[in-house]
Amino acid sequence: HLRHLRSIDANHTVKTIALTMSNVVQYVLVRGDLTRVLKWPTGAVIAQACHACVAAVHTYYSDPDTQAYLKDLGNMHKVVLEVPDESTLLSVAEAMTSDGVHHVVWKEQPEDVATCLALKPCAKGAVSKYVRKFKLYSA
Repeated sequence: HLRHLRSIDANHTVKTIALTMSNVVQYVLVRGDLTRVLKWPTGAVIAQACHACVAAVHTYYSDPDTQAYLKDLGNMHKVVLEVPDESTLLSVAEAMTSDGVHHVVWKEQPEDVATCLALKPCAKGAVSKYVRKFKLYSA
């Protein structure tokens, strides 16, 4: 199944691309300092990313890209990237919010510590401006 996505680049040029399941992805940004500096167990960090992904899919459930992402569960594609620390995570989140990019920041409670961020599923490359500088997460 196929639908079209319209995007406007920095020069205000409208681009239309065919959106298929093969290019819908969910990006997740995870703090690297949680394991390296704060010595969180790897499993606890993975749980944070899982919480963020579920929260983003739930929050944006009715979005057409989310629905496309959920139609073929066996072929879901996530890209888990590492940000260095909480201030970087919150800075990226602030930029996304300012630009209307839909995401969820997951906060560990009761400490209220931002641990990761999951974007709603979207066209691969649609949010490269925010994610291209980060490398794949490595525990």
